[in-house]
Amino acid sequence: MEENINFENAIKKLEDIANELENGDLPLEKSVEKFEEGINLSKRCNKILEKAEKKISILISDGDKLVEENFEN
Repeated sequence: MEENINFENAIKKLEDIANELENGDLPLEKSVEKFEEGINLSKRCNKILEKAEKKISILISDGDKLVEENFEN
């Protein structure tokens, strides 16, 4: 798997893999390979999201000073 793949491309590949697996036309060995690739892409997406979440902060104006708060769902 390409380590510097962007989030959008990784999601697209995951969708393609899911469609291939759902189709059920692949032999078992190929299905396992695709599943493993999907797991790796999923982990990569998770890392990208975690990194983005760490970067996200909300700046709140409090009079003359700015207060930085971490982003939370």
